[in-house]
Amino acid sequence: MGWFDAIILGIVQGITEFLPISSSGHLILGEEALGLNVAALKSFDVALHLGTLVAILIYFWKDIWGMIKAFGGLFIGRWNLRDEYTGLIGYILIGTVPAVIVGVLWGDMIDEYFRSPLSVAWMLIGTGVLFFVAEEVNKRVKASGLNSWRAVAIGLFQAMALIPGVSRSGSTISAGLLGGMSREKAARFSFLLGAPAMFGAGLWTYLGEVRATANVYVEAGGDPISISYFPFDVLTFVVGFVVSAVVGLVTVWGLMKFLKKYSLKVFALYLFLIGVVTVLGIEVF
Repeated sequence: MGWFDAIILGIVQGITEFLPISSSGHLILGEEALGLNVAALKSFDVALHLGTLVAILIYFWKDIWGMIKAFGGLFIGRWNLRDEYTGLIGYILIGTVPAVIVGVLWGDMIDEYFRSPLSVAWMLIGTGVLFFVAEEVNKRVKASGLNSWRAVAIGLFQAMALIPGVSRSGSTISAGLLGGMSREKAARFSFLLGAPAMFGAGLWTYLGEVRATANVYVEAGGDPISISYFPFDVLTFVVGFVVSAVVGLVTVWGLMKFLKKYSLKVFALYLFLIGVVTVLGIEVF
């Protein structure tokens, strides 16, 4: 994979991680369209996801700093359970648990059975249906804020988004809408909740790549102590990281403004279109 491929995939990741149209699904479709080995690019996906993690940390820096100060208060006797950021820390921890459990127990199985263009296409269509349902339900339920039960529900939807083609941001925002939250508030929590998920997924994939490299090296008679703990092409990794971070920052800024006035239905229509085109293309060719 060359720099051009890294730039294209960095742009795809930066846009689709924040727009509710599934970054994992579009990366798989993009890698397939570029003629790349989808299964062999899991390590490069680490760079792309870390780039969009940086975009979240920059855009939501006030919330991140607020949570850091709230957490620091635990060690100096100023832990305030009624503080907004203290509560936000708790909600993020609660919402992260389902994805951790599903990822550890069934992550490899999900990759094996759902990491294909046809599966992605059907999941994109299903996600579009979810958007329509969430928007209609939101019109009929009482407006509500975030609480522990909603954090759990949003976390369950985030766990479902481990399946390629199911948008993480789209599914978690939809869960918030189903619970009566506004789009803007649901999106804010969705992206903050996604930060530890992105970091954890990147770390898990990295450790898996190191383990796989070590196994191959040992089987070939090499010394496991001398293996590389950075089993990626460094320049390609950096290019993908930087591009996804810059594009991601611009995208999350634009999406937060968009959601103040418009619904998820426009994204649902896009998902229907790309999903149907992909299914038909696979069936025909």
